[in-house]
Amino acid sequence: MSRIVIVGAGQAGAQVAFSLRQWGFEGKIALIGDEPSLPYERPPLSKEFLKGELAEERLLLRTSRWYAENSIDVLTTAEVTSIDPECGLVFLEDNGLSFDTLVLATGSRPRPLAVRGAPLLGVHEVRTIADTYTLRQVMRPRARMVVVGAGYIGLEVAAVARSLGLEVTVLEAADRVLARVTGKTVSAFFEAEHRARGVDLRCGAKVSAFDGRDRLEGVRMEDGTVILCDIAVVGIGIVPREELAKACGIACDDGIVVDRDARTSDPRVFAVGDCTRRPLVHYGRSGRLESVHNAIEQGKLAAAAILGRPRPAEDVPWFWSHQYDLKLQIAGLGAGYDQVVVRGDPAERKFATFYLRDGVLLAVDAINCAMEFMASKVLIAGAARPDLAQLADPGVSMKTIIDAQRN
Repeated sequence: MSRIVIVGAGQAGAQVAFSLRQWGFEGKIALIGDEPSLPYERPPLSKEFLKGELAEERLLLRTSRWYAENSIDVLTTAEVTSIDPECGLVFLEDNGLSFDTLVLATGSRPRPLAVRGAPLLGVHEVRTIADTYTLRQVMRPRARMVVVGAGYIGLEVAAVARSLGLEVTVLEAADRVLARVTGKTVSAFFEAEHRARGVDLRCGAKVSAFDGRDRLEGVRMEDGTVILCDIAVVGIGIVPREELAKACGIACDDGIVVDRDARTSDPRVFAVGDCTRRPLVHYGRSGRLESVHNAIEQGKLAAAAILGRPRPAEDVPWFWSHQYDLKLQIAGLGAGYDQVVVRGDPAERKFATFYLRDGVLLAVDAINCAMEFMASKVLIAGAARPDLAQLADPGVSMKTIIDAQRN
């Protein structure tokens, strides 16, 4: 009986196991995770779970009973030290597992801020359940928090902290928030929202050190300014965990390189999730996608390829963020756009920003606009060239715009 070993028990690795069983695989499955928990959702860690509105068991993708009933052997708090694809072996600290097919779902780790004082007590990151529990314990009203990085994680943490009554300063090295993932209109909107909620938001602000003796006392800026604080949260991005793949000669390039079926340069090894660099079929290039959508989709792609099933459909990439009462939904990838169309009024806190290149729709940022988000996924998948006047007019339904592309 064949055995599939999955290294990494996050959303992507778990999805491989789910799909294998769903599609009739009857062999052995081992799912190896380095955390004590069963596979769980990470997005709520910086939102509902951080705020204390969601119990830990609600994070779990499946119950322990489900894994037992489906004969999936889940190893928790297990560290894989090396792999030998040629011999079909995965080595743990105290034993090893043989495999016929290996799936690397090693995920990513927070990008470190390499400055003096980074290891001080009081400097936090948000990547695991344990990280969030530790941060929740110190988030008390009137505590002073500095958030380093104004991406999704940083702004979500800032929003939760303000709702809990903390004093919050957000420091972003770039000249605007969300600079890596969105355009200037949306950046300006979220900057205004956070400032209206009392966040001290500073762009073009670079950290040189964390000050303190035994624990954090302040954040020192490059210009010498010191911001006194009790808590710092660093959220400056993530880096793929590709070390295991590199060590055995599997091709990597800022991520484990995979084809459309999630197969690596070694035909016995697949890779899925944050750790991969995959073909972006809607854009004619490759890249890394850090999202639940990517984890689920690649998990299904890998499972289908392992079982010899037809390749599942590849969706337009999508992402989301919740901040205060705002829901930002992003469809597509806007890199390289040469035109921006805004639909609706940002002052009404409900609008969409479309990004196009040579008239082709690349991406949309939809704030409290679910219909624009869902319709844009269809338009982007079809490489649509929508009428710009219609796109900008909230009086013209998105269905009308889609129908015009089909005629």
